[in-house]
Amino acid sequence: MPKTSKRSGASRPKAHAPRKRFGQNFLTDQGVISAIARAINPHKEDNVVEIGPGQGALTDALFESGCAIKAIEIDRDLQSQLRVMFFNRDLTLFNYDALKFDFNDLSNEENDLRIVGNLPYNISTPLIFKLLTHLPIIRDMHFMLQKEVVDRLAAQPGNKHWGRLSVMTQVDCEVEHLFDVPPEAFYPQPKVQSAIVRLTPKATSHRPECSREQLRRLVQLAFAQRRKTLRNNLRNVIDEAVMQNLGIDPACRAETLTLDQLMDLSLALPEAAI
Repeated sequence: MPKTSKRSGASRPKAHAPRKRFGQNFLTDQGVISAIARAINPHKEDNVVEIGPGQGALTDALFESGCAIKAIEIDRDLQSQLRVMFFNRDLTLFNYDALKFDFNDLSNEENDLRIVGNLPYNISTPLIFKLLTHLPIIRDMHFMLQKEVVDRLAAQPGNKHWGRLSVMTQVDCEVEHLFDVPPEAFYPQPKVQSAIVRLTPKATSHRPECSREQLRRLVQLAFAQRRKTLRNNLRNVIDEAVMQNLGIDPACRAETLTLDQLMDLSLALPEAAI
């Protein structure tokens, strides 16, 4: 965990009032900003994509590597500020909602996008699910998220946080919880703890015979009511005998199953359930 700078918030620009509808909490702590930039470790030739650059604090730190940055910013006022701040840098701005953006347009080759961002809570989970469909063009992702979301991303079977987000991320990505970030590092201060996570697509596909759409549907059903057993949640789609043949107890809950057990169950789903 990086030390929190005593200058936190002291140099924040006053021209822009944070907008709740965009979930804006601007990172102002220079110690945290430097720690994130070190974790990302960009190089001049990297294809860096920043989602929600805000007032450009992390953008500025990343530019020290000499890399070019493509930034997606939904707030038009912030776009104007960023153009002024980085008029002499290689910055390409897109005024767009990241949830509707086609990331294929930013890729030059396979495995080349390095995606970073301080993601608002209201879009973090759907955006991660969207980016998981673009993994062939992504080298890695570094995100600032609510700590609760990072806990879910990094959870293991048997943990209360193990669920749909954990499974669908970990099947194709390595997840690293890098460090936590306190509310004091932002303006305005959020009411929750934040954390930095790194997601790195796996070099080889895990069990490619199991389609991700099958797995997504199985996980959606199995975790539909977390406190209920598999027997109840999968009652209408998979027979208990099938579960038992797979070595899975129908009386257990989905959160106790490993990734491979969930994939086994997904392969047992009838086509009508997918």
